[in-house]
Amino acid sequence: MTTNLHVEISELQRQIEDYIGGQNAASLVFEFTDISGNQKLDVITVNPRHRQSFLFHSVEGIDQIDALKKMLDYVKTYKEKESSYTVQWTIVGDSELQTSYFRARNIIEALDKLYYGREVNSVTVFSVVLNPIA
Repeated sequence: MTTNLHVEISELQRQIEDYIGGQNAASLVFEFTDISGNQKLDVITVNPRHRQSFLFHSVEGIDQIDALKKMLDYVKTYKEKESSYTVQWTIVGDSELQTSYFRARNIIEALDKLYYGREVNSVTVFSVVLNPIA
């Protein structure tokens, strides 16, 4: 990978961060995985308040640049294409109720984003609500 590719990757990641919410939003992690010669990109949010991570969205591209461009296309329109869900949950063994918000096509996808990277039995979900259209 050349320096110009690093610069392009960095610029695409910055643009994605800007669309998702800029400096006031959760931190983002860009995780690439090789899948049969293609690059799967998982963008993961890390909430600064309760320090938990969740899947924001996944895409697959022929390389990292292609995957980042697809993610950028997604973040430009996801609010118009996906519903907003509020999930109330707690980590098993913790008494503090947490509230998180997800954009997803359906409740199952919202829960998949909540459970990303963790054991299903490690989280207790108290409610999932489809938010009214604003």
